[in-house]
Amino acid sequence: MSAGIKYDKDKPAPALVLHGFRNALLEVSKVATFGAEKYAEGNWEFVENGYKRYTNAMLRHYLSEHTATSKDPETGLLEAAHIAWNALARLELLLKELQCDEKQKV
Repeated sequence: MSAGIKYDKDKPAPALVLHGFRNALLEVSKVATFGAEKYAEGNWEFVENGYKRYTNAMLRHYLSEHTATSKDPETGLLEAAHIAWNALARLELLLKELQCDEKQKV
């Protein structure tokens, strides 16, 4: 039997993130779950000026982590998990905006 061919050499390997950061991603998932229960699932995507506001939220959690406590007082979850969630929200909004800009150019 001959070996199969798969052309994926230059493609991203999501397993590197999912397996390499499984504990971190679980903590970020807890932050996401708290937010979905407090507001509504997916609500974060529709927040006005989201990129700017999530940047400020990320920085507030960063400052709190380094000046007060390592856990958020409202959720009891690690500030680092809140920082990561906000960074992911910012990145997702930025990527969607860039994709939208690219579609408008076509």
